[in-house]
Amino acid sequence: MRAHYRAEGLVEADLAAHPMDQFARWFKQAAQASVQGMVYEPNAMVVSTADAEGRPSSRTVLLKQYDEQGFVFYTNYDSRKARELSENPYVSLLFPWHPMARQVIVTGTARRTGRDETAAYFRTRPHGSQLGAWASAQSSVISSRDDLDAAYEELSARYPEGEQVPVPPHWGGFRVAPQTVEFWQGRENRLHDRLRYVVEPDGSWRAERLSP
Repeated sequence: MRAHYRAEGLVEADLAAHPMDQFARWFKQAAQASVQGMVYEPNAMVVSTADAEGRPSSRTVLLKQYDEQGFVFYTNYDSRKARELSENPYVSLLFPWHPMARQVIVTGTARRTGRDETAAYFRTRPHGSQLGAWASAQSSVISSRDDLDAAYEELSARYPEGEQVPVPPHWGGFRVAPQTVEFWQGRENRLHDRLRYVVEPDGSWRAERLSP
């Protein structure tokens, strides 16, 4: 199986000075492609973590916010990814915008968001998703789907639609502060453009080109 990628590329002169500004450009274009039915969930990213022994794991998570400080996602703090991040804060993010022949690959470190920030986001979630954060002991072994559904129904009766659901103490966000951000653009003949930002000790960024 082979696909021929686009001819137009990515050159250094077109890059923004800061990687998050460049990400904002590409994310906007991915969101526009989503409206046109080309890209499904442009904010979906593969989050890769590793435990204290260096054994990796990956899963798809939805990006909920980004700014100059980094990328934010939310999860159960008892989940596998959260437990691994507590042991080893180094993380990789991958945005796979395949129909656009684009990827963004981030490496950095993750830290928990503050409780005020977490609570503010939790309040924006649909009522059912708020209940789901309580019902699911994420990554733990459960006996059956019926038990999960029963836990959700019990919570639904306790907190009916319109009633405020408390923020679970075991649930919250992570902000990934990037150390490198690579913008990958597919090109013809597998001679892809790979431009990577690398943070300097003084906090500034330099851009470098990688061979495909």
